[in-house]
This record gives sequence, C-alpha cells and structure tokens, in this order.
Amino acid sequence: MNGLEKYWDRISLLHLLLWPISFVFGMLSTFRHFLYLTGILRSVKLPVPVIIVGNISVGGTGKTPFTLWLAQQLIDDGWHPAIISRGYTKAKQQKIVTPHCVTLADSADVVGDEPLLMAQRNLCPMWIGRDRPAVAQALLLAHPECDVILSDDGLQHYRLERDLEIVLIDGNRRFGNNLLLPAGPLREPVARLFSADIIVTNGGEAKADEYSMKLEGSQFYNLLNPTTVINAADFAGQRLHAIAGIGHPERFFNHLKQLGLNAQTHAFADHHQYSAADISFEDAEAILMTEKDAVKCTAFATEQCWVLRVDAQIDPALAQLIINKIKS
Repeated sequence: MNGLEKYWDRISLLHLLLWPISFVFGMLSTFRHFLYLTGILRSVKLPVPVIIVGNISVGGTGKTPFTLWLAQQLIDDGWHPAIISRGYTKAKQQKIVTPHCVTLADSADVVGDEPLLMAQRNLCPMWIGRDRPAVAQALLLAHPECDVILSDDGLQHYRLERDLEIVLIDGNRRFGNNLLLPAGPLREPVARLFSADIIVTNGGEAKADEYSMKLEGSQFYNLLNPTTVINAADFAGQRLHAIAGIGHPERFFNHLKQLGLNAQTHAFADHHQYSAADISFEDAEAILMTEKDAVKCTAFATEQCWVLRVDAQIDPALAQLIINKIKS
C-alpha cells in the first residue's frame, strides 16, 4: 500500500484530522446522487440494456475478471455485448477524451491497462472515453448488432442510465475502516449497497445476500511467446520474482503461494507504469506477473517473464439471474 491506503484498515488520530474532509466528500457524493435520482440532473437512456459493474471502494475488487466472465455468459446465451470504460492512465496528457475503440495496436499508457487487457481477450468490442453516454452512443453506431452494454467501473457515473447495478466487494478487506475518502477507502457510504441490484463478493466469505466469486488459474504463458504455456509445478526449484501493480497485490502473491510457489514479491501502486528497471532482477530465473501488469511490460519483456491468467468462477445461477433481469 502507498500513502494513506496503509491506514484504511484502522482508525487513528490521523482519521480525526481527515474526517472533516471525508464528511464534505460524503455530502457532495450523496447530494450528486440525489440530483440524478430526482431528475434534476438528467441521465442518458440508451436503446439497449446497460449493466453497471462497479464498487463503492477504491482498489481492486475483481471488476475486470467479473466483466469478462459476464460478457462470456451473455455471449453463450446468444447476446452481443460490448464493454465501455473510462480508461485509466497516469499520463494525464494522453488521456482519451473522445470515444475510442480499443485495439491490440493501442498502448496501455494511452488507453489504460484494464481496457487493453479486456480487448486482448477478444470477446466483444471494448470502447473508452471520458463521456460514457457519448462512448456508448458511438459504440452502438459502429456496432449496431450490440444488444447489451457493460459499463466497467461505472457505478458513480450517473449520467448513464442503468438497468442493472452489480457491485463487487473485496471479501477479505470488505470496507476497511468504513470511512469515506480520504480517511478511508469508500467512494460512497456502505448504505449505497441497499440500492444495488446484485452484490458479488470476491474472495473471503459471502454474506447471505451476496454471490461468491473466486479467481482461479494455475497456468502461465510466456509474455514473449504467448503460445508457450506451462503449469505452476514447472517452476519448481527456480529462483522466482513476482510483481503486481494492482489494487490488492497481496491477492496475487497469496494466489502464487496457494499454487506452491515461493517467490520474492515486489508490490507497486495500482496502474503502475512499468519500466525495464522494474522487472530487472539479476538472480531471477522466472518473473511472474498478472495480465494487468503484462500489458505494460510487453515492450521490454524477456523470456523470463511469465503471466498468470485468471478467470472468475461464479455460481452459474447468477448469470441466469442477470439475463432474466435484462430480458424483463
């Protein structure tokens, strides 16, 4: 963790100092939501169903693998989904403003790591841009066959009218100290969950009204030669290093331990922009990374770079519930 994040699992004197800022943040957030609920601020209605996939806290909750899982479930049922996202990059001068279709020719520095990762899965069209309604409308113009839109990380983007809200929770960290930013990890109060349609818990134990999700994967592909795939057992006896620039790096490192791999770990900030120096380890026989990290390391990858592919495992009944809801 970096900065204030390392204090978000407790309450201390620092939080008393930050609480007034959190209070103002919460008031503004709630008031903005109220303006959209009452129609004072207008949302844009699309001609196809819109499914929001989001969270009420910062950091990784598994939105990307869940979105990919849902897209596949919809495709299997005969739908033609597409995904939209804001896109995220720390290179502010390169942020995408106008609607943009993400392709394999794009750079993660420009379109963001998660959109590029989803585009690489090649399930359905992936578009990004600052104005989500404009992005969705441009996408529908380019892909008239699209009959449902998934908005990744779109819970707080109320300008886009939604037919279904799915909120993901980190099952291990839950809501930390339950405080709003910057004193805690919350974008919106926990009470916001009461208005969500579906709650999915990634890891940990799901409560009675939540669906359980787990990330599974035991095979690694070589970043330079993606068709070369090996199992975790093939790394036995090797000097391993593992990198993770995701919302919750420990989840990846724990996953490796569960696979029986003992690696020297290197945690980076979420959406970290990697350089060759970041993955240069003199004693490394193999460097293990997530797919999200891999899209930013391809340009300077070596044969020692291996990527763990993970997929969301969720009760199939949830897919049918979602399909029934958007049909109705």
